[in-house]
Amino acid sequence: MKLLSILLVILAGMGLSVEAGILGPLGEQVGHYWASLSLFGIEAALTYLLVLFWGPRNPTPFLSAPGWQLTGGVWGPAYVIILTIATPIIGITLLMTGVLAGQVAKSLLIDHYGWFGAERRPVNRRRVIALACVAASLVLIAGGH
Repeated sequence: MKLLSILLVILAGMGLSVEAGILGPLGEQVGHYWASLSLFGIEAALTYLLVLFWGPRNPTPFLSAPGWQLTGGVWGPAYVIILTIATPIIGITLLMTGVLAGQVAKSLLIDHYGWFGAERRPVNRRRVIALACVAASLVLIAGGH
C-alpha cells in the first residue's frame, strides 16, 4: 500500500506540471484570474460528481470541523494564481522545483512538530540532506535560467 501511495503522489506531481503548462499560457491569453477561476470551476464540478456518486451518504456536517481546518482552502487559490503568473516568466521546471523546495522545507517542520494533527516524525540527518539536494537542484536550475 505504501508503494502504491508513493506512485500515486508521483503521478499527482506530474499532473501539477501539466497543470502549470496549461494554466501559464491560458493566464496570458485570458487573464490570470480567469484562468484560475476556470480551473476551480472544473475542479468544483468534478469534485461534486465524486461526492455525489462515491461520497459518504451520511457525512459529518462540514461546519462541525474545527475552524482552522476550514482555512485550508485559502492556500489553493493562492498557489494556482502564483502558478499561473510565474509559469510564463520562469518556466515549468524552475517553478515546480521551487514549489518542491517550499513543500519539503515546510513539510519537515510540520512533521517534526506534529502541526495540524500530523504524526510527529522528527527531522533527522537524511531528511535534511534530502532538503539540501532539492535546494541544490533549485540553485542549479535557476543558474541555467
